Amino acid sequence: MGDERASGRIIWVSTVVLCLEAALALVGSVVYGQTQESPNAGGNYALGVLALPVLAAGGACLAVAVSAAFVLPVVRLSSVLARKFGRHEAWWVPVVVATVLATLSAAAAGAGAVDWVAAVGLWSAATVGLSVPALLGRLRRRRLVGPVVGWGMTAVIGVGVLGAVALQTNIIEAYRPPLMSPAALVGTWSDGDGATLTFTADGSVIASGVKDHELDENFDTVAKACTGEGTWTYEPGDDAWLQEVSVDLPACQWSPWNVGGTQERTTLYQYIGDPDSWDLYSLSKT
Repeated sequence: MGDERASGRIIWVSTVVLCLEAALALVGSVVYGQTQESPNAGGNYALGVLALPVLAAGGACLAVAVSAAFVLPVVRLSSVLARKFGRHEAWWVPVVVATVLATLSAAAAGAGAVDWVAAVGLWSAATVGLSVPALLGRLRRRRLVGPVVGWGMTAVIGVGVLGAVALQTNIIEAYRPPLMSPAALVGTWSDGDGATLTFTADGSVIASGVKDHELDENFDTVAKACTGEGTWTYEPGDDAWLQEVSVDLPACQWSPWNVGGTQERTTLYQYIGDPDSWDLYSLSKT
């Protein structure tokens, strides 16, 4: 009975720690994502918030499985090695974790599932991430979960607050689309596959094979080549995220083009299908 209780305590503590690590990684990834070029990087996260309960439930189940299948055996094996070869049990925990994960990473890289650079990166991150719950899980202290949750939530909230402050004060520079102008639009833009859209200073535009993505009767996205002449206008909007380039061609049914990329490599893009998929059709200035 005592051994079962000890196993249950290890799994419980490990599950809590893994969930906190996942929350910390999520907050860090959101902050990092704000610095990367992407559509909607400055948009809302309403759908992400709605999906959090499902993600949390799935993550908790995964944490329980990892704790039972990996962390618990690591703690038990570390205890056996400590008794047999000496040294404190805590010393053996990261050694066992690193050794097991190195074997799995090498097998994955050898099978071609990942390249060796990625395998080393994953091994390093997983070794740290799984050693922490194993080290805490082996502690035989009463009321351990409370302090773990308290300090863990403090770390998660702290990273979130520091990240938000750093973004707001430009200590960490958030991504913003480049500011466009009518003069900067003038010229030829290409999708890299032979299609071009040429803007002239008098407000005329010439399209040659530029894709027009539409939904068919089955709600599947179908692309057709659009060629013709028309007019264009630039709307600066209230900020860089709201810039739009409207192209009016009788043969095409385009919605306004969005501005993306960087100041050195500006792009015009449209969403293909659902905007939440971030599947884009982009043109770059030649």
